[in-house]
Amino acid sequence: MTTKAKSVYEELGFANHDEMLIKARLVTEIADQLKRRNLTQTEAAALLGFTQHKLSGVLRGQFRGVSEKKLMECLTKLGQDVQITIKSAPKSRREGKISVAFA
Repeated sequence: MTTKAKSVYEELGFANHDEMLIKARLVTEIADQLKRRNLTQTEAAALLGFTQHKLSGVLRGQFRGVSEKKLMECLTKLGQDVQITIKSAPKSRREGKISVAFA
C-alpha cells in the first residue's frame, strides 16, 4: 500500500497547508531570482513593493498575510512570466488541485 507524501505544512496540521506550500514555492523562486541578480534586501524590497523588514520575514517563511497574487507580481517584477493553466482533473480524482510548476 502506498501513501501520499505530505508536505511539511500538512504534517504540522495547518488547515491551509496547500496554500502554504504554494506560497513557499513562490517565495523560494523569488529568493533564487534575488540571488541571481545580487540584490540587497533593501534594493529588492524597493523593487518588489515591500519594506525591507517585511521582505526579510517573507524570505524566512513568514508569508501569512501576503497573497499568492502579490508573490506572483514579485516574480513578474523580477522578469519572470507567470502563467496559470487550467485543465481537467484526471478521472481518478473527484476534485481538481492547485499546484505550482517551474519551467
